[in-house]
Amino acid sequence: MKPILCALVGPTGSGKTDTALFLARELDAEIVSMDSMQIYRGMDIGTAKPTREQLCAVRHHMIDVAEPDELFTVSRYREMAMQAIDDILSRGKRVLLVGGTGLYLQALSYEMTLGENGADPELRRKLNDIAASEGGETRLHQMLAQSDPETAGRLHPHDTRRVVRALEILMTSGRAKSEQRDEAQREGPYRVLVYGLSLPRERMYARINERVDEMMKAGLIGEVEALLARGIEPRREGGAMQAIGYKEIVSALRGEITMERAVEMIKQGSRRYAKRQWTWFRHDVRTKWFDWTEYESRQALCAALLRQIREDLAGCERETERICGNRR
Repeated sequence: MKPILCALVGPTGSGKTDTALFLARELDAEIVSMDSMQIYRGMDIGTAKPTREQLCAVRHHMIDVAEPDELFTVSRYREMAMQAIDDILSRGKRVLLVGGTGLYLQALSYEMTLGENGADPELRRKLNDIAASEGGETRLHQMLAQSDPETAGRLHPHDTRRVVRALEILMTSGRAKSEQRDEAQREGPYRVLVYGLSLPRERMYARINERVDEMMKAGLIGEVEALLARGIEPRREGGAMQAIGYKEIVSALRGEITMERAVEMIKQGSRRYAKRQWTWFRHDVRTKWFDWTEYESRQALCAALLRQIREDLAGCERETERICGNRR
């Protein structure tokens, strides 16, 4: 039978970090991060990376595994994360996947081959040139919406790298990325139980705004300055410095916008990102949701979530025993 993994997901600001620490301790688990920005070294404040104390309290994997100036693909994440998962399982520990990057959860749940298909550097250059022109990002998104509305609906017009990639797949293969994705989603080597944290949009947005203010107080400007001093620049084709919170501070440091405007843009971008995360996870039928407003305290929600996970794990064990018994 396939190894069973538990995953804790949800939009940014939904309280995953503290909840994950509680669950990991209770389940004797180690955490495998599913955050596409926390993989980068030197990007701690703007990515809301767990503190040193939190990292010491429970062993974490897939944090600080790449340099900010390298492009980190989903296939590379999958390879490294699977190595970490297999190591954890070999030591008799449980695995708790934690994060808000839906594509990483998908990569660990299914056999994925999309990243190897439809590569055309010249076409990609032309699409990036369109994106760089005035109104180009919107135009590209409209092009995608006409032929692949499902994928376009999941991508923000300013998510240029993924919009370009979807168009590249469409133009080289003649088939929509959404169609290929459905065919490529064969079950992977693990059985993943998925649990989500949610809260009303107004409260989530308020928490996001507060967290951005805390990041600024914690030294986000200095963190960006240190990255620039290392020669790490925002790149049109993507990369770490295109992350929300970094590209805006870079623009302010270069006098293109005021720092006050940069902070407002970070808050706005973070709120939009949280909305896209919610949309992604909401369509995953495996997810069992736990809304903070339905519980009187953090302790109550964590206790209910832990009970559900233990019940599900026990059910999986009974299912395994029944299957093994039928085979005898």
